[in-house]
Amino acid sequence: MNNLGSPAEEASRIALEEVFACIQAGRSFRLEAGAGAGKTYSLVEALKYLTKRHERDFSRRGQQIACITFTNVAKDEIEARTDRHPIIYCNTNHAFCWLLIGGFQKQLKALVQQMPSWQDKLLEAGGIGNRGVEYSLGHRGVREHVLSLHHDDVIPLTISLMENQKFRKIMADRFPIILIDEYQDTDKAWVEALKLRFLGQPNSPLFGFFGDHWQKIYGNGCGELNDDAVTPIGKKANFRSVNAIVECLNRMRPELPQFVRDPAEPGRVRIFHTNGWGGERQGGQHWGGDLPSNVAHQALEATKAKMVADGWDLAPSQTKILMLTHRVLASEQGYSNLAQAFQYNDSYLKKENRLIAFLVDVLEPATDAYAGKRYGAMFEALGGTVPVLKRQADKAAWTASFDKLMTLRNNGSVGDVVDHLMASQRPRLPDRVEELQHELAAFDVDGGVDMPRPLAELQKLRPVAYAEIKALRRYLDGHSPFETKHGVKGAEFENVLVVLGRGWNQYNFGEMLELAGGAAVPANKLAAFERNRNLFYVACSRPKRRLTLLFTQEISPGGLAKLQQWFGADSIEELAL
Repeated sequence: MNNLGSPAEEASRIALEEVFACIQAGRSFRLEAGAGAGKTYSLVEALKYLTKRHERDFSRRGQQIACITFTNVAKDEIEARTDRHPIIYCNTNHAFCWLLIGGFQKQLKALVQQMPSWQDKLLEAGGIGNRGVEYSLGHRGVREHVLSLHHDDVIPLTISLMENQKFRKIMADRFPIILIDEYQDTDKAWVEALKLRFLGQPNSPLFGFFGDHWQKIYGNGCGELNDDAVTPIGKKANFRSVNAIVECLNRMRPELPQFVRDPAEPGRVRIFHTNGWGGERQGGQHWGGDLPSNVAHQALEATKAKMVADGWDLAPSQTKILMLTHRVLASEQGYSNLAQAFQYNDSYLKKENRLIAFLVDVLEPATDAYAGKRYGAMFEALGGTVPVLKRQADKAAWTASFDKLMTLRNNGSVGDVVDHLMASQRPRLPDRVEELQHELAAFDVDGGVDMPRPLAELQKLRPVAYAEIKALRRYLDGHSPFETKHGVKGAEFENVLVVLGRGWNQYNFGEMLELAGGAAVPANKLAAFERNRNLFYVACSRPKRRLTLLFTQEISPGGLAKLQQWFGADSIEELAL
């Protein structure tokens, strides 16, 4: 249907008029746009409105409107939708900060020398000397004529320079208007510096903050922004979900009620819990109260059968399964033994373990290229340096090594692959990975000393079938009907099945529901509550038409009561297992 004049369209129009009124009055503002509200549309419309107002005077004075994005993907989308207008500077926060500070070489050199993270490197290099400061690859390093900043250096350096009045004047003169996309996920210290140095101060830029603090799911983001100098605007529209889902979101978040495009469009919400299962549940701080993995799998299959009977198309193009419990996800994806080798999920999911990072990000792309006879791409994946192959024997050695590697990837263990690479040195493992292998081999298990965690995890990882590395890579690359929190923000799907359980050290959705049902959240639990509530809200707000929640962890009576309040008692069923 044509959505002109629909409830959602009317709510969107009102919010945009409030944005324009703030711009006309020179007041900074915050557009709070809930899930599905069309935040990016409002941001783009604000940019178009501003370019019409300032095209001539900004061009004449060499000024621009800064639009700061959280990702390069968002940057590309906004640039495309604003026809890359020359008075709009659109880029990520790090790129914007470097644009501001890159010319202040003298001040940067002085500040870098004061940063603890640079002390050892500069001492080893004999001081900063006449080196310049650059920011390109985002890795910290000292070369003959230049030192390269790490990503983590750029924002703190900008905050330090913002203490300088001259710097602030140059920034305000160059960018009289600054719009910040996904403000809630923007670095907290950076936003606090903006509040301290600019908001409410004379001759400061006009700031527009676009986002939703209920969708903050990154740890160092600022969350909700409140300041007397910033006018709050609520965008009370939802162009994504049908009314059956939006009504639940509104009960969850009554302070920002949303209106849908078509109130008559059909949809359904169903909630399944497993409280009736009579077996012994898992224990431990992170897993307490959850189903055993095999029973959780049965619960997922039983729920999917009910969804099919309800008319769902479970094809990945139509349905996304959001797994907010890692052990079930690992089991479904085929890397459960790999997951059990590590104490922390981030070791493999964020590739904090160096061996996992090498196998997933380097070796697997290289073997793909070898299988396709793309040898240049193979060496590029291995680091970009093509070895000198002077003799036929050199080429034969690389071929023999990769042929054996291809066999071990299919039939061997992680340890088999690692041992082969250590023996052949084609390709070489990272130095630290090799060192850990030697340390594990030399460790005296009878010496009465506990094995360090890195060695203990390596010992558990070595016998795991290498096929699980390939399965992990498929999941991390997005070739999967499953997702976790890392892939869902900003996405939308026809149908969504959310599986909620334990296994994340920072998430306990049962406790979140119980706290939500209380009179007030205790101060010492507020941060954890908001982290859990936000991820729950993000997951529940992804579907267009159908939403199903499956709780594999036991839910308390208070938690069930809160579910009934948010989703309606008729939507909640006990799953028979």
